[in-house]
Amino acid sequence: MVLIGLAGGLLSGLFAIGGGIIMVPLLTAFAKLNQRAAAATSLAAIVPTSIVGSITYVIAGEVDLVAAGFVSIGAVAGALLGSRFLKRIPLTWLRWLFIIFILLVAARLFLVTPERGQEVALSVSIAAAYIVLGLLMGVLSALFGIGGGIIAVPALIGVFAIGDLVAKGTSLLVMIPTSIVGTASNWRAGTVNVRAGLVLGLSATVASIPGAWLALILPPRVSSVLFGCLLIAVAAQLTYKAVTTQRVARR
Repeated sequence: MVLIGLAGGLLSGLFAIGGGIIMVPLLTAFAKLNQRAAAATSLAAIVPTSIVGSITYVIAGEVDLVAAGFVSIGAVAGALLGSRFLKRIPLTWLRWLFIIFILLVAARLFLVTPERGQEVALSVSIAAAYIVLGLLMGVLSALFGIGGGIIAVPALIGVFAIGDLVAKGTSLLVMIPTSIVGTASNWRAGTVNVRAGLVLGLSATVASIPGAWLALILPPRVSSVLFGCLLIAVAAQLTYKAVTTQRVARR
């Protein structure tokens, strides 16, 4: 459990993805938690991890507080909407579209090196776009159990032309309210494994600090390629889930 938390925390600090993308499959495989309990417990562990990780980025001056505020508004609303959609809509076609989207983003990361130190002038349209990004981030996170950073970081870099470090710091900051809201909902539903969540949260929090500092010292090109590789791994995991789900449905 400690090793799972360390791995998730390191990825959370390095890529601002929350860490659930690696913690959930490891919890189901090695900690013998079912999918629902693993996702809920991982989300609970992300609360302290995102707080400590974002503080590291704030100290380094790599967070856009205004963008984080607007994205958080949309993300919290999107998470609530996504939890409702989860019970009502077929996810098969949406999952495959999401996989294609992730692969396209990964391809862009391999081809384009993000620039650092850029600033985006705030306007009404930019603020509205931030909220829409948050909605998309929250809905897809709830539907697929994927950390919102998978969507937020590439979007902030590619669409809003924000530097990669600021995108990561901002994404981690947004995860604080969204993970708290999600964990509160899971707590009421009784799906959080409290003991596992404490162990995961403590170890992930410890690992998130060196992960964040590593992100700060990595060259933009190396960071971009590593994040692209991670997205390919995420797409592979989602593809496996999609194929497995379709096979089970046919039986």
